[in-house]
Amino acid sequence: MHKKLTLLLLLFASAAYAQKKPLDHSVYDTWESVGSKQLSNNGMWAMYGINQQEGDANLYLNNLLNHSKLKVNRGTNAQFSADSKYAVFTIKPFQKDIRQAKIKKKKADDQPKDSLGIANLTSMAVLKIARVKSFKMPEKGFGFLAYQLEKPMDTAKKTPAPATTDKKKDTEDFFADDDPAGASSKTEGTDLIFKNLNTGVERTFKYVSEYAFSKNGKQFIFACTGAKKDKTAPVGVFVLNTEKGTLKTLVKGKGTFKNFAFNEDGAYLAFVGEQSPEKAEIKTFNVYYNSLSLDTAQILVDNAIPGMPAKWAVSGDSRVNFSKDGTKLFFGIAPVKTPKDTTLVDFENAKLDIWGYKDDYLQPMQLKNADKEAKRTYLTTIEIFNSEPRIVPLTDVKLPDAMLMNEGNAPFALASTDFGNRIQQQWTASTIKDYYLVDVKTGARKKIIEALSGSAMASPAGKYVLYFDKKTGIYSTYQVATGKVTTLNNGLAVKLVDEENDVPDDPSAYGVAAWTADDKTVLIYDRYDIWEFSPDGKSPAKNMTNGFGRQNKLTFRYQKVDPESRFLEKKQHILMDAFNNNTKENGFYKTNVGDQKNPEMIVMEKYKYSDLAKAKDAEMYIYDKGNYSVSPNVYVSKDLKTEIKLSNTNPQQQNYNWGTAELVKWETPKGYKSEGILYKPENFDPTKKYPMIVYFYEKLSDGLFSYQAPAPTPSRLNISFFVSNGYLVFAPDISYETGYPGKSAEEFINSGVEALKKNPWVDGSKIGIQGQSWGGYQVAHLITRTNMYAAAWAGAPVANMTSAYGGMRWESGMNRQFQYEKTQSRIGSTLWEKPELYIENSPLFFLPKVNTPLVIMANDADGAVPWYQGIEMFSGLRRLGKPVWMLNYNGEAHNLVQRQNRKDIQIREQQFFDYYLKGAKAPAWMTSGIPATEKGKTWGFELTNDKP
Repeated sequence: MHKKLTLLLLLFASAAYAQKKPLDHSVYDTWESVGSKQLSNNGMWAMYGINQQEGDANLYLNNLLNHSKLKVNRGTNAQFSADSKYAVFTIKPFQKDIRQAKIKKKKADDQPKDSLGIANLTSMAVLKIARVKSFKMPEKGFGFLAYQLEKPMDTAKKTPAPATTDKKKDTEDFFADDDPAGASSKTEGTDLIFKNLNTGVERTFKYVSEYAFSKNGKQFIFACTGAKKDKTAPVGVFVLNTEKGTLKTLVKGKGTFKNFAFNEDGAYLAFVGEQSPEKAEIKTFNVYYNSLSLDTAQILVDNAIPGMPAKWAVSGDSRVNFSKDGTKLFFGIAPVKTPKDTTLVDFENAKLDIWGYKDDYLQPMQLKNADKEAKRTYLTTIEIFNSEPRIVPLTDVKLPDAMLMNEGNAPFALASTDFGNRIQQQWTASTIKDYYLVDVKTGARKKIIEALSGSAMASPAGKYVLYFDKKTGIYSTYQVATGKVTTLNNGLAVKLVDEENDVPDDPSAYGVAAWTADDKTVLIYDRYDIWEFSPDGKSPAKNMTNGFGRQNKLTFRYQKVDPESRFLEKKQHILMDAFNNNTKENGFYKTNVGDQKNPEMIVMEKYKYSDLAKAKDAEMYIYDKGNYSVSPNVYVSKDLKTEIKLSNTNPQQQNYNWGTAELVKWETPKGYKSEGILYKPENFDPTKKYPMIVYFYEKLSDGLFSYQAPAPTPSRLNISFFVSNGYLVFAPDISYETGYPGKSAEEFINSGVEALKKNPWVDGSKIGIQGQSWGGYQVAHLITRTNMYAAAWAGAPVANMTSAYGGMRWESGMNRQFQYEKTQSRIGSTLWEKPELYIENSPLFFLPKVNTPLVIMANDADGAVPWYQGIEMFSGLRRLGKPVWMLNYNGEAHNLVQRQNRKDIQIREQQFFDYYLKGAKAPAWMTSGIPATEKGKTWGFELTNDKP
């Protein structure tokens, strides 16, 4: 009886599986993912977005006490008010309307525009306002909202929906003169509505270009451009006292005013602005300052102020910010730009780039960064209350970078420069910097660290500079007050650098977790645990997690749930995310700072967790989790043990043949232990034989519990799609030996495949390989060394390391030498030092050995791997009469960006592997190609009876 029941259950299960259909290419657009998520400050409300790949997103608000819910169609960019009484968000247009506007090639002003939504969390009412460009609420103050409208539509074409509904109007309508429809120029601002959320009272300000709240919401500043057809409109900069309702004019007249900044309590404000003639090519910017006691803004810094270097000026691109104590203002200056010579005739002058061997940066990098460099500013400061105003430049062209210490309150800034060490970055892949302490009162500089390959940071209170030397793997501190240097981990039994480093470069550090109050201790990661160091060296290093991580192969990392926290307190209770390196499980542990006790487990599961977000004023957390079989969903919890599930993404998944993910382990021919992920169809039957696709990059097994949504990918294998359609997918980990990246791929990939082929359900004659970029290179290499694969797909492969070595990464302007000598390509030597290694690892030189059908993707706008690498391989295999195809997506990057191209490649990849691994019919693009005369008319997807 028992056997009959078991057989009956198996038959039922088999029937259930059989009813599930395989994924097809139509499912992508509406497949969901979790977007941003947050909690109200009081922890009573959870707000999260659910996005579609190409469709209309939705925003959800859940009351965690009474379980009431609110759904906002197409809601995004959401924010709670600081008092937790309101939620404000953007409402996007319908995706179909955006599509139609693009089809009709409508002008930007006529495109569908965003709306604004304001949810009253007490009444659950939602107010919607059409055509809103942006909105802001104070960070800590509450009760106020400002939003800026889009330019009015041309009333001759359309009548826009009312700007607001159901509102109270203030009896005094500031700047209420109407702008005639279509009168505004491109430089003119638009209406801004200032709203009291509690009373509903609104004020309208016309032609606003920039606006900002003070952090506490008590002050609101905005700039008005005026309008050519509205001569009565106020022009200038104004500040509104939001409590009293009084308006103050800070600057009168036309100009450009921006980058508004308040000090901590909103008592002072500053900004940059210019009132140069409208036709002046180079505008003269000043720094303006105002306080509650001043009626108008004063020019605090102009270009004639003492301390300003000759031929330098205040930059209009400068950020402005106050020190935390409000006594200093930081801003940017820059060399005065050279005006254009209007006497030059364009067609009479040569256009060229000159590459010089003494240039700090190659010309492509200079051209790539030209706009950024033109807007570069150099940090400068001024003491606001100094009776003799003078600016102090903290940086310059040769010392360009600086960071403030102790939020600007410290007497020094930490500045750095790679000047003199830039040329070799093209082949070392390392930035070598000198570090200086710069006195914020005098500008005096003191070099404290020389030629550091690594990183440096100021401690939160500004008492130390902590730096890591990549060459030695040592952390050290520089004590600002005394100049004393202390090494922290010299002689420590464990390394604080990457223990698995397999590139021919010095290993990177695991990183810094946090500091304790008043810079007493610094917490630093090793591979598994967190160490506590005394920055002055007076106390020995202590393992804060008591070695529990290393003993149990758990990697602990501090979860910072308070974004405003600068320090940890001694004995403070903290959360850590945990990753089990053996099982790949994820979860959370807790401990107390400084305890040196075994951390306490809260939860460990076969899921992938997101980072935690905490309510500011309540013990409530929000996060999402999922795994390969379970679509990620949003949860809230008070203790991370008992949780409430809020969302239900992708319920349609249950209608499809999905799959499972399992960890597999094997030993390579050289005795290395390796592991990888094996994905199987949900209806897997061990009595059948399955084709298998092997997908790889470097190490992927840590993603065992990651969800793989069916999606038109930029280039990687669409794992869930192929699994659903009856394939096994194997993702092996690879470790590398310097000088032999190709042989390393053979060692790990081939041996992993051979181990799986021992299972009777793997069809060893129907195995394909797929990889992109570095994975694409490995695909290209493997098919020159073995015929065990029935089909291969290589995206953006390097085929010839000898020609690629001296080539360019056009997206950055970097020469590719560093990649071969120090990083991913792992040769470890120059081309002229070890030419034999470049040849051995170049598939191009072994093309006659290839017998595996291959598709290459090589795009003509690839900024990482020059597409002529794909051409070299294609043209060589074509000449040899080997079955090879090359896809060049016009104007596309290294990884596909345009969604229509992503969809296209999914279809072609399925058709290719289905033909060679399943015996399906071949599509026309494989059998007869697409003639150039048919480009854009036919895509060759139709299946034929012909052979490629």
